[in-house]
Amino acid sequence: MKIVMLDGHTINPGDLSWDALSEIGELEVYDATEPDQMLSRIGDAEILLTSKCLITRDLMMKCPSLKYIGSMATGYNNIDVDAAGELGIAVTYIPAYSTDAVAQHTIALILELCNHAGLHNTSVKKGDWHDCPYFCYWKEPLVLLKGKSLGIVGYGQIGRRVAEIAKALGMEIHVYSKEPDAAVKSDFVTLHCPLTKENANFVNTEFIERMKPGAVLINTARGGLVDEAALADALKSGRLRAAAVDVLAQEPPSSDHPLIALENCIITPHLAWTPTEMRQTICRVLADNLSSFLQGGTLNRVDL
Repeated sequence: MKIVMLDGHTINPGDLSWDALSEIGELEVYDATEPDQMLSRIGDAEILLTSKCLITRDLMMKCPSLKYIGSMATGYNNIDVDAAGELGIAVTYIPAYSTDAVAQHTIALILELCNHAGLHNTSVKKGDWHDCPYFCYWKEPLVLLKGKSLGIVGYGQIGRRVAEIAKALGMEIHVYSKEPDAAVKSDFVTLHCPLTKENANFVNTEFIERMKPGAVLINTARGGLVDEAALADALKSGRLRAAAVDVLAQEPPSSDHPLIALENCIITPHLAWTPTEMRQTICRVLADNLSSFLQGGTLNRVDL
């Protein structure tokens, strides 16, 4: 049985093993695949694995040997699941593997905006402490999180885990789905909801105007939730004190992306989910999903 993985590099750049999949069938792994390469690479494969490649109805119809598509992520909106079902192709996904990792990164971004550890490390390495006449100094004021409020948009597994950690730091929690004025009350607003057609760009000028003046926006969910031009304007004007995002609407971004040049916006490259432990889970669940399918099971099927 031929198994083709179209974009394996981000999950396993070489530090993990694909052995569990190789034991199931003849595995071909590509680090990344361009749209015009997909058809030739899939060929007569029965099993297709992908993280971000767009799997359309047309592509599936041109690959009649396909029996199974395994998403290597929790999100599977890149796969036309309805078409797969009509064509008799099973589709699976990796459920909720990154909850702790994304929650941890969310808090890390908040802490970086409050404690500026990276800024001060760079300053010390440049010699600023050596040249300082005092035993301590700070380049930016530090902010105490105890007593600050955190508004959480999207109160699923990740949102709830963020709330647990934030409470341990002494923060007051406001859940957007339960308190419509959560953004008005909150010193920090963090996004943890899925991206849908209905909520695309919902963090726009109107939403930002409802936020507490000088508040901070955190986004470790999906870039498309935010009107990035509106966010850039709010950061430039001081309407928002700062922002920190792990996701952008276009990934990778263009060199002239409006947020990149802003000193009060931290951007990390969609890496919240990437601790080794999380990627090991993906490798294991990929093999478990495929084994279940081959044995007639329905583990993590989304096409049914």
